Amino acid sequence: MSAPTPTRPATLGAQLARRKPVERLQAEAAEGVDGTPLRRSLGVWQLTMISVGATLGTGILVVLGTAVPLAGPAVWIAFVLAGVAALLSALSYAEMAGAVPTSGSSYSYAYATMGEGIAWVCGWCLVLEYAVSVAAVAVGAGQYVDETLRVFGLHLPEAIAAPPGAGGLVNLPAAVIVVVATLVLVPGAKESAWVNTAMVVVKIALLVFFVVVAFTAFSTQHFSPLAPMGAAGVSAAASRLFFSYIGFDAASTAGEEAKDPRRDLPRAIIGSIAIITVLYILVAVAAIGARPWERFSADEASLVRIVTQVTGQPWLAVVFSVGAVIAIASVVLTVLYGQTRILLTMARDGLVPRMFGRVSPRTGTPVVGTLVVGGVVAVAAALVPLGALADATSIGTLVAFALVNASVIVLRRSRPDLERSYRVPLYPVTPLLGIAFCLYLVASLGWITWLAFGIWMAVGIALYLLWGRRHSALA
Repeated sequence: MSAPTPTRPATLGAQLARRKPVERLQAEAAEGVDGTPLRRSLGVWQLTMISVGATLGTGILVVLGTAVPLAGPAVWIAFVLAGVAALLSALSYAEMAGAVPTSGSSYSYAYATMGEGIAWVCGWCLVLEYAVSVAAVAVGAGQYVDETLRVFGLHLPEAIAAPPGAGGLVNLPAAVIVVVATLVLVPGAKESAWVNTAMVVVKIALLVFFVVVAFTAFSTQHFSPLAPMGAAGVSAAASRLFFSYIGFDAASTAGEEAKDPRRDLPRAIIGSIAIITVLYILVAVAAIGARPWERFSADEASLVRIVTQVTGQPWLAVVFSVGAVIAIASVVLTVLYGQTRILLTMARDGLVPRMFGRVSPRTGTPVVGTLVVGGVVAVAAALVPLGALADATSIGTLVAFALVNASVIVLRRSRPDLERSYRVPLYPVTPLLGIAFCLYLVASLGWITWLAFGIWMAVGIALYLLWGRRHSALA
């Protein structure tokens, strides 16, 4: 008998194009890595709060001061533009989450529709979106901790309140918040979801309180001229403020821990983006109405200053600053959660080391992966300035969102018979508009951001060629 002919290794092109069937994604989600699946314990309320928790607060509490100098009083229009782009992508996320209810979010959607190469690009963008955005949000915590201490005549030394390049040596408050969030995530998704829900309620109340206070000092004169920097300034601000909407897709990373993912994930995603957009616009309008746009600065906690100036009560600054730190902690907690679940799915596919996919039988969570991610993000939050992180995160997110919109179109054509609990309205206009808005906002980002993104993607391609290509489960 002749020896069997050895199988020729697949070419790089064939490897990049191979797709993962939806049925296999769902089967692997049920089995988990090493036979230990994630626990299904989250209902629609917790899922919505995960998305709101991952999103609400970042743009208003951290990035608003950097966007107002770009757009002037028209910053609220910039929020609307960024919100429309996010909403269009949210509708596509809702359809894909109902059709492919796994923890991989847009990475899994791309794997099922456009192949391993695009899936890797999307997954690498998600690492940029989630891990880096956690660090960026945490960086802003130092400002609010300092505002709290000011009321008592104290001051946080700049050396430990800001990272290198921003006047300090290490941002200690940012690192501490990331470490605490990491430890909260370890016991289980249900426990951390309840902690997050409590924090979300606090920050919604905080922003509503700010709107009420700011409107007592509202002046329409602050809105003239509306757009002193022109349309280009509004577009640039919208691109930066898109960072504020990062996280609404966090519910899609909980696909394997949702009790009824096909029904609840679309509801949570669309409901959260509606809540977030309304609150952002209200707070932006109230802030400009209470304070001339020329007085906004990137190096201060703008909303706290407005509350203090309007009320003349320093103790309110303490309440607001503490609430702001809680709001930031909520974002850190939920976005860090999303990052660990995406890496878990990529580990299951062999594209990242297997340790990220191991689920503890005792807690039902990826303990080792959570601790590793938390440690890396804590270091980044302590050492990297906010502006560089926020812009780099926006471009990675916009690319991932564009791919999700494209996934809807591809899956509709390739699997028209697939069960979908939600369908994008006005198909294919809605996903095509979603792609167009993402490309429009990407084009408004500066060349330094593009350079940073290019370096990030080059590193990602190298990692795929050196590791992912050889360890892929589909090989």
